[in-house]
Amino acid sequence: MTPKEENTNASVTATSPVHVSGKSEARIIGSAVAGVSELALFHPVDTVAKRLMSTETQTIILNSPAQTAANLNTAIFRNAAAESVGKKAISLFPGIGFGAAYKILQRVYKFGGQPVLLDLMTKRYGAEFDETFGHKTGRTLLSATSGSLIGIGEVVLLPLDALKVKAQTSPEQLHGRGVVDIFRKEGFGLYRGAGLTVMRNAPGSFALFGGNTAAKIFMGVGEDGNRATWAQDAIASCVGATASITVAAPLDVIKTRVQNRPFDSPESGMTIFKRLIKNEGIGGLFKGLTPKLLVVGPKLVFSFTIAQHLIGYFEHRLK
Repeated sequence: MTPKEENTNASVTATSPVHVSGKSEARIIGSAVAGVSELALFHPVDTVAKRLMSTETQTIILNSPAQTAANLNTAIFRNAAAESVGKKAISLFPGIGFGAAYKILQRVYKFGGQPVLLDLMTKRYGAEFDETFGHKTGRTLLSATSGSLIGIGEVVLLPLDALKVKAQTSPEQLHGRGVVDIFRKEGFGLYRGAGLTVMRNAPGSFALFGGNTAAKIFMGVGEDGNRATWAQDAIASCVGATASITVAAPLDVIKTRVQNRPFDSPESGMTIFKRLIKNEGIGGLFKGLTPKLLVVGPKLVFSFTIAQHLIGYFEHRLK
């Protein structure tokens, strides 16, 4: 390799193109900062979405705006529904400890791990994908597939997610219990809904990373090593995140309700699905989608963009 080629490659790595590669330390730091920042800003919105998904009664009454408002107030704020605005706001921060552990580990694993797997898959299967699907489509499918595999592996973090959901939606189940006590007594029961999580994460992560890469390719990012601007990162993140959340929404509702069940009274996903369709109709599968979509733009633009740019920055500094 000539010195010119080496300099070009170094420039491409440092400017964080579509395929991020470099030091593992950079990926961990960049992803962790993104996770901490995202948690601080968006945990309340996540709580609202989880509570709406866990509400098994009809909340929207088309011919009664007042009743709809009352239903939403009760569903979102629970025991703080009749409290002051300040207390209502504070009530949206339950499970912050579990949420912090889950979100930071998830972002480090997902945003930091997907580029590692993508690099390995590109080296091994890149030529075959290019030959079969064409260069641009091949790049998109490699990114999507590596993202999907990373999403499946995310099931390892399910216990922290389950405890976060319980703290957000049914805090009485955790009252007076320590973390060690919960893990010792519940054991693999904390992995309830693992199958649904895999079924949700596989297509969801496929759409997230595939949509992100497809959007960047459409905008010409990554060709000849050119760097994505903040606006391009924002657009690509919105495309991928919107596709991901919409695709995963039905299974996300069922998974949340499986996790929300009391420890001593579990229900299968199929039982919950049948009851949901009977009592709430097909629209019940998309409860909580609106607040998620309303926040998906700033949330993933923020976290995904920060992760990618900080990874590029630290890769350059840690050389």
